Amino acid sequence: MNELQDLTIYHWLLIATLLIIQSTWLFIDARKRGHQRWFWGIWGLIHAPLPLIVYLLWSRVIVKKLQSKRS
Repeated sequence: MNELQDLTIYHWLLIATLLIIQSTWLFIDARKRGHQRWFWGIWGLIHAPLPLIVYLLWSRVIVKKLQSKRS
């Protein structure tokens, strides 16, 4: 718990900026690909980097495999 108290305002600003960038990218990309954009955007805003990793696996690997099986 002491580590969190040792963070400066610059660290918090950096963390917030990275979370907003991640969330925005997830939201926009999910909208382009027809996935649930609000889910990905909100999840990307509150966690890092797991939502990005899961989304990339989901949207790039799993969905493509499912689409190729349907064809």
